[in-house]
Amino acid sequence: MDPRPILLVTQYDGGRFAGWQRQPDVRTVQGEMEAVLARLCSTHVPAVGAGRTDAGVHAHGQGVGVRVPPTWTPARLQRSMNALLPQDIWVAEASRMVEDFHPRRSAIERRYGYLVGTDAAARSPFRRRTEWAVPRPLDAVALHEEASALLGEHTFRAFAIAGTAPADDHHRCVIEHAAWVPRDGGWVFEVAANRFLHHMVRFLVGTMIDVAQGRRPRGTIARLLVAPDNTETSTPAPAHGLSLRQVVYPASSYAPDA
Repeated sequence: MDPRPILLVTQYDGGRFAGWQRQPDVRTVQGEMEAVLARLCSTHVPAVGAGRTDAGVHAHGQGVGVRVPPTWTPARLQRSMNALLPQDIWVAEASRMVEDFHPRRSAIERRYGYLVGTDAAARSPFRRRTEWAVPRPLDAVALHEEASALLGEHTFRAFAIAGTAPADDHHRCVIEHAAWVPRDGGWVFEVAANRFLHHMVRFLVGTMIDVAQGRRPRGTIARLLVAPDNTETSTPAPAHGLSLRQVVYPASSYAPDA
């Protein structure tokens, strides 16, 4: 019987992983998921992610596509995987998808969140795994101004690791939402786009925090959006404050109810 595509909405604590992508001799999220799938299906089953999160980056809603025999219903596969996966990975949802579904190419939007802690408790062991503790005060007006400059379509060569995209890649992304939202103990930077480049969110956060602390002038983000490279961009924010919140697919990607 032909394998059927299933979308697994997956959460993980990235702290003990060398990133999403399978690598030899190191622990990765893809490697752990494929090991469980091999046990369940008695053969290698690729787990294809909507994106490749870096070492230390978390996920609340990574899109993972698998193709398994039709005897595996989404609900049964979800239960069986959660029974075998390590405690730092969990399949939150499972859905049957249409035949031409691809977890990366079918996605129409990706949403990330970055947590910044500004109070003393941000250094607590219960928060420091998922927040960047920033001890100096942040200028709220500067944060909002810099984030608003991101909206729309721009070239993000200044906010990507050089050489990680194909040579002919235009480095353009469409930002649908970008905002700093206050929360108890700090801030969360929310950003949604059709695509993201390698380290892009972390470069953006690191640069905006520098502006909000007075180390760089206001208008830095707008100026760097027309820069040809990342030589003037701030150091990227630490990986552990970043989480892939959601991958959005069109309704047409989901198989109709049987």
